[in-house]
Amino acid sequence: MGFSLGHYLFESFLTFRQYRVLQRPSPPAVLSKEVSPDVFTKSQAYGRAKAKFTIIEGLWEQVQNLAFLHFDVLPKLWSWTGSLLLDYAPARFSGEISHSILFVITFLGIQQVLSLPSRLYYTFVLEEHFGFNKQTPGLFVTDLIKTNALTTVLLPPVLAGFLKIVQKTGNQFFFYLWAFAAGLQVCMIAIYPTFILPLFNKLSPLEEGPLKEQVEKLAASLKFPLHELFIIDGSKRSAHSNAYFFGLPWKKHIVLYDTLIEKSEPEEILAVLGHELGHWKLGHTTRLLFITQVSLTHIHEAFCALY
Repeated sequence: MGFSLGHYLFESFLTFRQYRVLQRPSPPAVLSKEVSPDVFTKSQAYGRAKAKFTIIEGLWEQVQNLAFLHFDVLPKLWSWTGSLLLDYAPARFSGEISHSILFVITFLGIQQVLSLPSRLYYTFVLEEHFGFNKQTPGLFVTDLIKTNALTTVLLPPVLAGFLKIVQKTGNQFFFYLWAFAAGLQVCMIAIYPTFILPLFNKLSPLEEGPLKEQVEKLAASLKFPLHELFIIDGSKRSAHSNAYFFGLPWKKHIVLYDTLIEKSEPEEILAVLGHELGHWKLGHTTRLLFITQVSLTHIHEAFCALY
């Protein structure tokens, strides 16, 4: 409980420091000629509103964490879901794996209910106030249903695979889980744009023209393995704009938000995309993945030393 509270206080301290920066009345000198006073004022106000929301939302999550720990919610939930399986499920579903799947799905459902007020406020009050929300209540509910359906379908086999590996490999489970997770990650890279993304958004090929030529030229100058260029209908949910890429190391796809194309000049679009491609060129994603794997290995070694 002390660690949880300390983490929240430290995060809130950082947010408060950022809030003070967001109270500055004028932009830094280097941006004074690029950003109008009106745009800067609105940006600062939006940033302050998000910072306040972050602190309050974090406090609500902290109350939940402390309550879950103090009242032993997780052990009680584990016991209750086990009783449900014994009372209502066939005998073959009474094992550890079935129990764990039901426990995790139930816990995620509880978390979703507890976080729903914050999500509704953020989407339909905060984002709406600053003119960014384009999502209707109907679309919000539809997204919620689709997300829960995907979780219900995808979570059980993945969790069952993890637990089965632990059961079969004993103290060496970490290395097998690492391999399983790596393989799962590659599969999701291939599955997500083909089967999951179309459930929520529509990807359309970027039309031939100067913008496509400039993006392809930028990718070629960085030796980025560009395969296709897409536009995504992000405007159905938000007025925010962005760009990103996905795909396997030798076959990448670039996605531009329709809001980015509508509101920005080609040079501005290339600047946004250049930021994202810069992460790839400098190997930030690969480095982060490597650091994560090394850290996990050391954690496993520490546990092995303890036990």
